[in-house]
Amino acid sequence: MKRPLLLALCALLPACALFRRPPRPVYAPPQEATGITFPPEPRNLEGSVSVTGPLFVAMQLAMEDFRPWDLTPPKDATPREECLYKRESYDMSAAPGADGVVFVQIWPRPGPCEMGMGPILDFGANYIIDTKTWRILAITH
Repeated sequence: MKRPLLLALCALLPACALFRRPPRPVYAPPQEATGITFPPEPRNLEGSVSVTGPLFVAMQLAMEDFRPWDLTPPKDATPREECLYKRESYDMSAAPGADGVVFVQIWPRPGPCEMGMGPILDFGANYIIDTKTWRILAITH
């Protein structure tokens, strides 16, 4: 009776390796961070942008769909393609709509992935996110 259960567990255990957790943030060593302090008024930083919780989560949901954290370029990818696989190669905007809907736009940042080949056109996405159920209602590429 215990043997079939043990065999089933042994067969399923390797499947756990397929479920990777998202990466955790990396902290700099203390000696690297010495001398860097928080400003006296962190909320009033010049050039800062304030984003509400629902807008932030909608943007995060859209980015996770557009560029999942574990997405990797193919082995034969060009440097430009590798650049376009990185989340930091994109800018985003979000705007609240009616009835708990958020509109999110994602587009390539000007510069980083151009590599002397000119601007990247038509390589972004527009999302409509329902913040009541946290589902993607629509997407266009």
